[in-house]
Amino acid sequence: MKEILVLYYSHRGSVRALAEQIALGVHQVPGVAARVRTVPRLSTVCEAVEDDIPASGPPYVEVRDLEECIGLAIGSPTRFGNMAAPMKYFLDGLAGPWVNGTLAGKPASVFTSTASQHGGQESTLLSMMLPLLHHGMLVMGLPYTEPALNRTRTGGTPYGASHVAGADGNPALSADEIELAIAQGRRLAETALTLAAGRA
Repeated sequence: MKEILVLYYSHRGSVRALAEQIALGVHQVPGVAARVRTVPRLSTVCEAVEDDIPASGPPYVEVRDLEECIGLAIGSPTRFGNMAAPMKYFLDGLAGPWVNGTLAGKPASVFTSTASQHGGQESTLLSMMLPLLHHGMLVMGLPYTEPALNRTRTGGTPYGASHVAGADGNPALSADEIELAIAQGRRLAETALTLAAGRA
């Protein structure tokens, strides 16, 4: 079974909710499964460390997850128009896979959540694409052939699935946000499977 790595950092649960829907879309494609992983929180105190295994949710990502996947979806909440520090820290540490070309030629997509409608979703999605391009990945968005992209009044962009959580950080996704996240996962899995078959 080929696998898509769905990798995320979530602070209040919104990005995790998107990751779950993207994984659902991946599972709709025969012959492909989602491998869901997360990254640990960072601390401003250098001596503080996270446990090796999270208290709940999926395991922390390892380099072998990148090696074994045929595609990658990464998600992070927005921090002033950029990805959150834990995801950036993980991506910044991938010099080895970059030198080895571990991700080169594999498709990738991105997703995010913000508190407000114009809270930096698109700049965050674009910022997450940059390291993927440096790794030689084939970055995919969401086309306007997805009906929900035209009608959404909540989250959803052509750069990737998104969620508007509101000031209270509500992780409950709207119907359009769910539809777009599932479509993104399905599209990524279909493309990854096609590319993997071409490399075989």
